[in-house]
Amino acid sequence: MGVICYSLLAMPIIKSAKKRVKVAAKAGARNSRARRNLRDALKAFAKAVEGKKTDQIAKTQQAAISAVDMAAKKAVIHKNKAARYKSQLAAQAKAAGVKQAASPKPKAKSQKAAAKKPVAKKPTAKKPAAKKPVSKKTSR
Repeated sequence: MGVICYSLLAMPIIKSAKKRVKVAAKAGARNSRARRNLRDALKAFAKAVEGKKTDQIAKTQQAAISAVDMAAKKAVIHKNKAARYKSQLAAQAKAAGVKQAASPKPKAKSQKAAAKKPVAKKPTAKKPAAKKPVSKKTSR
């Protein structure tokens, strides 16, 4: 891990505020690292597209998509921006002549799982009707 630099201008006095400074510094370092990885991956993809090497384009596209997803997961970029980046990457790769690999679709439940017998429901016991209190008649 890198060196974490705290703000020297105004160090807080309250304990929880001191912790927030540390946490914010760690988060800033993590975010800048994710942003740098994203930029590097996008630049590598752009360079591969310029070089017109289809195998290189496919590899760098996967790396770039992974970096975009990671940045979106860590909230470095918004999820809609991530989707836009991925769409642009796919369009550029397609224009360069790279065939898109079929993404694996989730398989439907197997027949064995569907062949299970339904569990018979137990009859629900009915509660007896609540009896009304009998009012006593007094004779006069």
